[in-house]
Amino acid sequence: MIEIVADITPKIFENAIRPEMDKAIDHLAKELAKVRTGRAHSSMVEDLPIECYGSVMRVKELGIISAPEAALIVIQPWDKSVIKDLEKGIASSDLGVTPMNDGNLIRIQLPQISQARREELCKILGKRLEESRTAIRNVRKEFQNSVRNAEKNRIISEDVAKKLLGTLQDCTDQFIAKAEELSAKKEAELKTH
Repeated sequence: MIEIVADITPKIFENAIRPEMDKAIDHLAKELAKVRTGRAHSSMVEDLPIECYGSVMRVKELGIISAPEAALIVIQPWDKSVIKDLEKGIASSDLGVTPMNDGNLIRIQLPQISQARREELCKILGKRLEESRTAIRNVRKEFQNSVRNAEKNRIISEDVAKKLLGTLQDCTDQFIAKAEELSAKKEAELKTH
């Protein structure tokens, strides 16, 4: 957050807004990477919780994850004793896959996505997009409140406040468009693979 001072320029204001709104875009990108599009990707399993060593760990903390083929994910655990825990955790996840354990590796063969599942995933994409829009709007609201308070306390003039609010709205529009573009790209990928 930025403190509004009398000599603030729209550029300085914009430079304060962008990193805050970027957080929402980064979060959206991570969430979209987790949505399966028919193509195997390590992000689909890397954050799955696995109970082992008396605590809960993530798959990425337990081994090397790779996607050697379009419909195959391979997990090579650093410690072979956790293979059963990995298998159990993946099987009980919402991925809807059955892991295969050969004693050294876990292989996850991804089935073809049905049309109904594609539609369900499109709804999930829409939900993630709306969460991102909301996060961006929340950032806008915080900055709007700062500008309005500075104007009310006579730190900045009405004209400066209007310029800052215009800059804020431009940034908001740009970031919402960026979020929509990311989501549309993922949806197109989902429908073609």
